[in-house]
Amino acid sequence: MASTSAKTPSPNVTAATSPKSPKSAKSPKSHSSGAEMTGEAVGTEQTIEAAADLDVEDDDDGGSALGSEIQSSTNSLTESIYAYRVLHGRTFNAPKTSEYWAPNDEQQNEGLDLLHNSLLMLLGDRLFLAPIDDNPQRVLDLGTGTGIWAIDFGDMYPGAEVIGTDLSPIQPVWTPPNVKFEIDDCLLEWTWPANHFDFIHIRALYGSIPDWRELYGKAFKHCKPGGWVQDLEMDVRIQSDHVAIPEDHIFEEWGRAFLESAEKNGRTFAISHGHMMRDTMIAAGFVDVTEVKLKAPCHGWPRDPKLQQAGLLLYAMLDQSLEGLGLYLLTKSLGWTAEEVFTFCAKFRTEMKKKSNCGWILTTVVYGRKPEVGET
Repeated sequence: MASTSAKTPSPNVTAATSPKSPKSAKSPKSHSSGAEMTGEAVGTEQTIEAAADLDVEDDDDGGSALGSEIQSSTNSLTESIYAYRVLHGRTFNAPKTSEYWAPNDEQQNEGLDLLHNSLLMLLGDRLFLAPIDDNPQRVLDLGTGTGIWAIDFGDMYPGAEVIGTDLSPIQPVWTPPNVKFEIDDCLLEWTWPANHFDFIHIRALYGSIPDWRELYGKAFKHCKPGGWVQDLEMDVRIQSDHVAIPEDHIFEEWGRAFLESAEKNGRTFAISHGHMMRDTMIAAGFVDVTEVKLKAPCHGWPRDPKLQQAGLLLYAMLDQSLEGLGLYLLTKSLGWTAEEVFTFCAKFRTEMKKKSNCGWILTTVVYGRKPEVGET
């Protein structure tokens, strides 16, 4: 990836701001501002250069050994929190607002950590892109999953109080002293005071939110004036700039199946498409809203070593997570049998293993600032 310190941003890094945008403090750390990002993976009009000899396919499982150990016991929680249901051998959480579509077992949780590290590389070793202040005091990681982002942020900012929330108690017991986890459903009423957080981080809630305007509105309410909110969401379809993907290809079939199932549930997977995230954040009242479009490579086909590693991690995540991602949605929403889901995933995995497909997944990052009091 090209240096993120380059002054000329990609034409696909766009900003929509209020008429008046007072200066805001910018962190001197390398991960401060998304508008500084450049490189092959930034923007939808650029093409990631592919490595040579991609016709030689892998014989192994694509690096599934890259998994990490996940602890999932939290002794301080009540037994009611563990109200999981089992579907075809995988455990899923049962929140009050509805059934959540992704598993919460160890296999899926290892995939979440693989995804975290892949995105870290894709973002140029940045945990976030929003230009937050140097000394954030209160930070919320919404939908924290295994808690890996919150822990990394807490290590980076030891003076910040970091809260990670999730439906499932799958976070480790041992954390930095400034990091804590709470079991919470972001679709219910938030219990924190208004104007409370300096930074709210959201990631990978696609397929889970019935009203994104309401979610961003809650984040706006509980963010401090001058504070920032960032959201990263991914598409469910693999695309390619190097190979023509016909309509009847498994990549297209996969995308259509997920989009259809989510629409039946009233919780879209298409939030990363177009400018929906940016426009919804502006509608919620944020200013200095910036949108960054990225191509997340799937597999180790890029020539760039860092993008290649990011692609291998994303491939490893998908390789061990496909069945978990598809079981609930395709059986409960579309009426498929478990055997049909497993066959569908096997077909998808076969094509995903082909580096010569040069696949990538659209990834959208949007961040915005809550106006200061009196700002117009």
